[in-house]
Amino acid sequence: MRRWAAVVCLNVFLQVAAEQRWPVPYRRFERRPAVDSYCEALYPFCPTGDRDGRIPYMRSGDVISVYRLQTPVWEFRYGDLMGKLHIMHDGIGFSSSDRGSNYTMEWYELFQLGNCTFPHLRPDMYAPFWCNQGAACFFEGIDDEHWSQNGTLEKIGELTGDQFNAMAQWVQNDNQTGIYYETWTVRSDPSPNTTVWFESYDCSQFVHRTYKKLAELGVKLSSKTQTNYTKIYLYSGEPVYLGNDSDIFGQPALKNLAMDIRKFYHTFRPHQSFPDIVVSLMEAFETVVLEKSFYIYYNFEYWHLPMKPPYVQITYEEIPLP
Repeated sequence: MRRWAAVVCLNVFLQVAAEQRWPVPYRRFERRPAVDSYCEALYPFCPTGDRDGRIPYMRSGDVISVYRLQTPVWEFRYGDLMGKLHIMHDGIGFSSSDRGSNYTMEWYELFQLGNCTFPHLRPDMYAPFWCNQGAACFFEGIDDEHWSQNGTLEKIGELTGDQFNAMAQWVQNDNQTGIYYETWTVRSDPSPNTTVWFESYDCSQFVHRTYKKLAELGVKLSSKTQTNYTKIYLYSGEPVYLGNDSDIFGQPALKNLAMDIRKFYHTFRPHQSFPDIVVSLMEAFETVVLEKSFYIYYNFEYWHLPMKPPYVQITYEEIPLP
């Protein structure tokens, strides 16, 4: 009851005058901020890519093949385990006939998926601390075995050097303004005409944006196989806006709400022992399914989701090429 009292009081207090747009637009920024030293990646981000995110310039007359790349998440460690659950990672490959070189382009988390999905609760900070940046990675070479053994490596089109260079400029601009990773897509129910409350912003979304840009540049893309992509859904009634860090964690009057958010994310804290994981799973079930409650952090702001069946769902659905 404390949670709902805090949510209702805050919602009345805010008195949001403008009608909310759905889905909530993903907020872009003028430039990418520096990374806090507290955030540390278990596996380095883009270890063989250019440190400044630069993409090679291609000669105008070059003919560059485009490849659809897909592999199970963490395939390098768990093989096809995630593939059996249809949890896939996506990328795009390029092959330059002029240079005789292959390239891979991906967009993924700077500090692994868990850090982008849930925050850290630091003892020296009251507000949850997020390491949720994501970025594009471009590097020379295509690991054929990595992409094709349990996934997909398929040529889907060709483009000119000029088209590639225009795409590269777009990628760099997109990368500087779209700075954070979002795991969840939130919608009202599983039906085809459902209301979408929040869109994810992940590796597959980057691939879709890039394909759309290539189509705008006149590139024709086609696939001989069905183009399926992983989506992770939460289902809820209309979300309730709560505010940003200073709104919630800087107001003594909202102490109960702040404590409730911290309690929620404590369930998903990293580096738990096996007994703690079992307890946390039980607590997560109680909160999400029995209490029908979830807190999502989007555009650096918190929202409350009144959860509905089926609550959480992973799908592997077709999204055609543009």
